[in-house]
Amino acid sequence: MALSCWEKIALVVVAAVGLRITIRLSLLVWKKLVAPTLGLGLDLTSQGKWAVVTGATDGLGKAFVRALAGKGLDVVLVSRSMDRLKSAAAEIKQEFGVETKVVEADLTEGQPVYAKIGKAIEDLEVAVLVNNAGASYDHPELFVDVPEETLARILQLNVAGVTGVARAVLPGMMERRKGVVINISSAAAAMPSPYLSVYAASKAYVDKLSADLAAEAAPRGVTVQCVLPGPVATKMSKIKRPTWMAPSADTFVESSLRTVGIESRTTGYPPHCLIVGFVNALRCICEKGALWLVSRTMLNIRGRALRKKTKSEANIKNIPEREGVSS
Repeated sequence: MALSCWEKIALVVVAAVGLRITIRLSLLVWKKLVAPTLGLGLDLTSQGKWAVVTGATDGLGKAFVRALAGKGLDVVLVSRSMDRLKSAAAEIKQEFGVETKVVEADLTEGQPVYAKIGKAIEDLEVAVLVNNAGASYDHPELFVDVPEETLARILQLNVAGVTGVARAVLPGMMERRKGVVINISSAAAAMPSPYLSVYAASKAYVDKLSADLAAEAAPRGVTVQCVLPGPVATKMSKIKRPTWMAPSADTFVESSLRTVGIESRTTGYPPHCLIVGFVNALRCICEKGALWLVSRTMLNIRGRALRKKTKSEANIKNIPEREGVSS
């Protein structure tokens, strides 16, 4: 039986949509799984001799330092504590046999600190900048109840700090026409994040800045990548034990570095892509439902944190009394 004109059009439309979905899924699988697994990302050692890592003495920053040193790159560690910088640098130098430099810098102090970083690296061939230093809430909280100093620190580090450090390092990369900038954002920037509003907004700034810098830098030989991690077992996240969904910092960084040159915007760790995808898919189906789910999750985390804080304060108050009794 011959098909009518409308039936033929419908078949063409269905075929076109099916082809588009197939192509999109194939590209997704290629970028998220196949290409990183095959090691098809950018060889960071081809970009220069040195790596610069901010927030380098703890969490993701320290894991990036170790991973880059493990690839043979010399490392400039940037953080605000000289004692911790010296300790971390000595550890890295002994374990990996690379050269290190340390820059004591509190990025909340603004332009003088960015200039200090620029001065420290002006004679170095910087291959990689990991713009990692950042701040978050102590726990999810209502916007109007977040202390002013916490908000100011988040904005200074996550917005001004990321911008200032990138501005200090990018000119040298563009002049040499090679280099990689990795800006650390957050999955919170890519999905609804009530009770983390200012943190999420600051990380959305990092996401947008990275996308536009990537377009500017690519014709000049420089790669800019934005990484949007989900939960990672670090002090900042207060997750103590790594899991499949919340990996250790070392596991996350190992996975993330394999994506450089393959994805300009990535969660860095495939399971985290599932979190963002699930929440945003739920938004398409029922936006109120997605907001309710995220809000309830945040409030549960907040509740646990406050109970733990109350218990800790009660224990501290009881210590002098117990000491008095025992004496």
